[in-house]
Amino acid sequence: MFRALYLRRSLQYLHHHPSKALAAASNSAASLKHPFNPIRALSTSTQSSTASDAELRKYLGYTALLLFCGAATYYSFPFSESAKHKKAQIFRYAPLPEDLHTVSNWSGTHEVQTRAFHQPENLKQLEDLVKESNEKKAKIRPVGSGLSPNGIGLARAGMVNLALMDKVLEVDKEKKRVRVQAGIRVQELVDGIKDYGITLQNFASIREQQIGGIIQVGAHGTGARLPPIDEQVISMKLVTPAKGTIEISKEKDPELFYLARCGLGGLGVVAEVTLQCVERQELVEHTYISNMKDIKKNHKKLLSENKHVKYLYIPYTDSVVIVTCNPISKWKGPPKFKPKYSKDEAIEHVRDLYKESLKKYRTGEIAAKAVDKDETNINELSFTELRDKLLALDPLNKDHVIKVNQAEAEFWKKSEGYRVGWSDEILGFDCGGQQWVSETCFPAGTLSKPSMKDLEYIEELKQLIDKEDIPAPAPIEQRWTACSQSPMSPASSSAKDDIFSWVGIIMYLPTMDARQRKEITEEFFHYRQLTQKQLWDKYYCFEHWAKIEVPKDMEELASLQARLRKRFPVDAYNKARKELDPNRILSNNVLEKLFPLSEDI
Repeated sequence: MFRALYLRRSLQYLHHHPSKALAAASNSAASLKHPFNPIRALSTSTQSSTASDAELRKYLGYTALLLFCGAATYYSFPFSESAKHKKAQIFRYAPLPEDLHTVSNWSGTHEVQTRAFHQPENLKQLEDLVKESNEKKAKIRPVGSGLSPNGIGLARAGMVNLALMDKVLEVDKEKKRVRVQAGIRVQELVDGIKDYGITLQNFASIREQQIGGIIQVGAHGTGARLPPIDEQVISMKLVTPAKGTIEISKEKDPELFYLARCGLGGLGVVAEVTLQCVERQELVEHTYISNMKDIKKNHKKLLSENKHVKYLYIPYTDSVVIVTCNPISKWKGPPKFKPKYSKDEAIEHVRDLYKESLKKYRTGEIAAKAVDKDETNINELSFTELRDKLLALDPLNKDHVIKVNQAEAEFWKKSEGYRVGWSDEILGFDCGGQQWVSETCFPAGTLSKPSMKDLEYIEELKQLIDKEDIPAPAPIEQRWTACSQSPMSPASSSAKDDIFSWVGIIMYLPTMDARQRKEITEEFFHYRQLTQKQLWDKYYCFEHWAKIEVPKDMEELASLQARLRKRFPVDAYNKARKELDPNRILSNNVLEKLFPLSEDI
């Protein structure tokens, strides 16, 4: 996003002050050893020169500007060749207007620019916006906090964001229910209701999602007895283009209600949500290192006896981090435990590897200065920040990644122990920095009779990583949920006892260097494609809606559409879209590609 904003401002300056910009570029270009330095190329200078020197500097300035524009536009989007060329033409020949909004998802993997970014402050404004947009057939794709790795909420033609509609409207302490505006963030919600002694039943890894967004994409926490987050919704207020504002629940239009709970923002703008909460509890989190052999012996017990459990596999090692969370025993109280290592001792090995790697990758005087500079603040960095810095040095070198993974295993081994806190404070996970993620969901039997397919999947995945020499960083995260009654949920099932496993693979984007990010992106999609070909059909896997990427290849897209039809009620979903949003103002490229509308629906 920074690159796009910087380029936009530079070109606007060039458009309004061409003589100043070109003079600045030419003056600095002559003094640079490396001509491609846009920040210095746009600095000013008052030095005089001869006519011939000025002419030379002018052409050098033109070259620097063209190089900068070309490089910035080329690397802004790594996905579509046609998009690259189209965007390059726009930037090259027309300055971007002042009212253009650049909107990026959190990882910077998807970005759009639009003039239409609406933020209504109340329900009436939202209703007026939807009505007017429908009459004009103007796009207003609902977008939340922008945390989805695939940018499912982004649309170049226009978006609506409910960040200003973020109030807790009503709390029923007795029934443990809360009614909120859909723009409220998860953290704001749990903070707003904790004084009533209630909280959400489960949480995703982070708390910055808007409530409307987190339910629409089928997000989840972990716990084989706990369903995905959409199951907490007991009623919704939906602002639709064709039928205005409708209230739906298990009692009012249940068929549409269940469909719309995980509606991907395509059936209406979720304005209000009523959630079934639970009593706020203190939990004991237990983190410890295990291995696959021991997990196989204890897997059924771990799933059935823990309210929350997840496994973090570390590629190229036998280490598996197990994290369980359970209510504090009323009789025993919190466990008495003294950790073997302090926090500094636990992270020391990672710090040492970073210092050693700096010396290896930055030679001579540069390395010494880099080490001296980083040693002054290295003690302030968290583990995930250190991991990002380590991976940034050589992210696609398998041997380097293995060393980082081994350091991570050592960190977790020395971090074993217990942590006590309220459920809304402790059920989270530091995912690290910007990243590519692919997360699949597949059936894993029942709680009383696990199929063990979840562990077989991981074993095959790790073998694939080894065989293909994939520079796979840690962790591979595995979680479980009960099923959902929402037919568009990846964990949907009519059998109430079914459980589902969710497995996420990852590659970090620890640098803002455009070329390096492009190379990581290509390697990640190679990694993802290998898992898709060898594992998805075998284990009946489907990707999380917030992580699914639309293929560029038409055959791959047709195959994906066919797979989705086997799993989800695509015709019913499209029929509801056509009835509620006939002009498709809430749609975007992702929805149009995944669920193409046929004329006979």
